[in-house]
Amino acid sequence: MDTDLTAAYDRCRELHRRHGRTYYLATRLLPAWKRRHVHALYGFTRYADEIVDRTEDLPPAERAARLREWSDRFVAGLHGASVDDPLLPAVLHTIAVFDLDRDDFASFLRSMAMDLTVMSYPTYDDLLDYMEGSAAVIGTMMLPILGSSDPAAAREPARQLGFAFQLTNFIRDVAEDLDRGRTYLPDEDLAKFDVTRDDLLAAKAAGRTTPRIRELIEYEVTRAQAHYLAAAPGIPLLNPASQACMRTAYALYGGILDEVAGQGFDVFVRRALVPQRRRMSVAARALLTPTGTPVRVPGPALQPALAG
Repeated sequence: MDTDLTAAYDRCRELHRRHGRTYYLATRLLPAWKRRHVHALYGFTRYADEIVDRTEDLPPAERAARLREWSDRFVAGLHGASVDDPLLPAVLHTIAVFDLDRDDFASFLRSMAMDLTVMSYPTYDDLLDYMEGSAAVIGTMMLPILGSSDPAAAREPARQLGFAFQLTNFIRDVAEDLDRGRTYLPDEDLAKFDVTRDDLLAAKAAGRTTPRIRELIEYEVTRAQAHYLAAAPGIPLLNPASQACMRTAYALYGGILDEVAGQGFDVFVRRALVPQRRRMSVAARALLTPTGTPVRVPGPALQPALAG
């Protein structure tokens, strides 16, 4: 592997280590040769996200121009052009090695562009449209790297796991997203529980929730659980060497829902985090779990309508 490509993979790994603590821990359970490819996908998604979210002092037009310029560089690389970029060579190499679907990357970049102009989502279907590109395609990008005994059967669970992980993040990060002027909880859900954006801002300022917001968050947790339930059959279908990684990621992301429920569905009192001791215990347990073992759906008991 040439020096530039090695440096690009190292850059992706460092982004993953610094910003993706939960998934980075899970990735360490993969065979060494697979890890760099997962780091490359994480680096790609993280760098695009940083263009959108870490340049908030710039005018929207300039942020959009930066994302478009980087996207154009990536597309040129897909068509064989030489790419001068600190991490894209690793991404392009991973795409070539596994023949990943280019449409997944186009869908992802479309959702990243939406974050520059869309501040809220009227319905859950609208949010799902956004998450299709920002989350579901991450699952389908990952699947060829993880490997599966039945890729066709594992595809939809992989998509659902992307939805589950991202909705978990949205639930945990309500306060952080408000700081960016965004609300990822659908407007129709807020209305269902008679919650306004001003109510969310007031709860954030007070550092504690209200009964109506608590009910809203519990509802969203139940919705996320439905995606975890749909994703669960895919874990035992993965290649044996990949199952410990994804069992760990599944349990740790799902553990955030457990923490949210444990603090009374109050996402403003503190940011829900899985304690370090539990994180290490989950990883160790995943390594010892026989391949093919079903996974436990996280959070409080599912409502009958979703469980069925």
